[in-house]
Amino acid sequence: MTGWSSRVRAGVALLNPREFALALARCPYCGPSVFVRLRREETGVRCTRCAASAVHLALGWVLRDRVVRLGDCDACELSARGPLVAFLRRSARSLATSEYFADIALGTSRDGVRCEDVQRLTYADASFDLVTHTEVLEHVPDDARAFIELSRVLRAGGATIFTVPMHEGECTVERARLRYGVIEHLHAPVYHTDPLRAGAGILAFRDYGYDILDRLRSAGFAEAVLVTPVQRIPWIVPRAVVAARKSA
Repeated sequence: MTGWSSRVRAGVALLNPREFALALARCPYCGPSVFVRLRREETGVRCTRCAASAVHLALGWVLRDRVVRLGDCDACELSARGPLVAFLRRSARSLATSEYFADIALGTSRDGVRCEDVQRLTYADASFDLVTHTEVLEHVPDDARAFIELSRVLRAGGATIFTVPMHEGECTVERARLRYGVIEHLHAPVYHTDPLRAGAGILAFRDYGYDILDRLRSAGFAEAVLVTPVQRIPWIVPRAVVAARKSA
């Protein structure tokens, strides 16, 4: 199945005719575009040119605003496909991409895609000026280790810009934890759709609160902020994006 036909089928599955809407605006990845709302929820919004979702759009707008000289950046994105990857491949000086595969060694590749675990990245210290990722850290058992790894692979003054689902509360809610190799559920399990793997989805270990900024500072980031992009499409409420920077 081609990428185009896959998009059409996914769009038809989401479509609620009563909630359908179109808007003209500028996509952070592909420029002037038509945006479609298939239903009144975050997952129902897409750019019709590059298929960027509402989550990717929010990150893209913040990336455009905060990284002025992207062409001078060696970047790393913790996925291997999609509009963000395509944009960074065009715009950054260099780009490393990856996915996590549980059944192959870290740092090796499957079908040309490198395997990485954000808790144990195989990249050398100070490899990148920018690391991006969307909806990753809530699925990581040890996010404290992941934050330290993100700081390690960034150069002085480097930044990580990313999204995670957040609730309206100060404290992160730990939904599950990994103890001695066994998952222990602290709340009813929640699974998010995983585009790479069919089945029940991927377990969410936590629902982040505003204390995610303290977690980043504890991992060595000098600056950590939540940035809400300017609302550019009438019926999109922009997702807050996390931006953290190492000291120069």
